Amino acid sequence: MMLTIAMALTMTVAFAEGENEKNNQNVQAYNMRVNISMLAKALQLNSDQIETVQFVQEQFSREMMNVAEATEEERPEKMQKAVNRDLANMRYILNEDQYRTYVRILNVTLHNRGLR
Repeated sequence: MMLTIAMALTMTVAFAEGENEKNNQNVQAYNMRVNISMLAKALQLNSDQIETVQFVQEQFSREMMNVAEATEEERPEKMQKAVNRDLANMRYILNEDQYRTYVRILNVTLHNRGLR
């Protein structure tokens, strides 16, 4: 009887560890913090744009972390809203060439993280 209880507890702990690891990987996929200096270089931002882009990126990162904590059913809609809001903000800040480059970077990032 004691052996059965010990085995059940061991299996429960192993299952919980697996779930925690899966959840942690899932949350990491939604972590959208970026190196602003690298993004500024890639987009060829001026000093005014850098400050504004940094603010928008921090907001986008917070929204995506909220998406990570949403239920599976809510996640696609919340992610689409966060991405659309980010793109709208960036469209306002960036010129046409910078915006096209940003959209490519964002799409590749989302694809590489399994979010698209």
